[in-house]
Amino acid sequence: MVYGCCLAASDAVAPDGTRCYPGFVTAHPEITQRDLRTRSREIMDAVEHGQSFTVTRDGHRIAELIPLRQRRRFVPRQEFAAMSRNAPAVDLEAFRADQDAALDHQAGSAYER
Repeated sequence: MVYGCCLAASDAVAPDGTRCYPGFVTAHPEITQRDLRTRSREIMDAVEHGQSFTVTRDGHRIAELIPLRQRRRFVPRQEFAAMSRNAPAVDLEAFRADQDAALDHQAGSAYER
């Protein structure tokens, strides 16, 4: 099932049971707490595939249900090369001077910094 919030002011509830309020459009389709409880598997499958929802109780927005962001652990060589082509040139001497300026030369060990 595809979730979506109705946009017409005359629609009080979308066909899939998501609530919509006249004149108010949310970033995420709204679902009631009851919908979440009774259709949790279906809703969680949608979240797993990237869909987000705003959960309501008694007509009040109480929560957002959003998918967790998946962090990439590997960047393909071609993508890294493409990003590197557009990177500005780095002046190695200026870079080292910036590092030296930021370093506390007075500390005797790394634990004292």
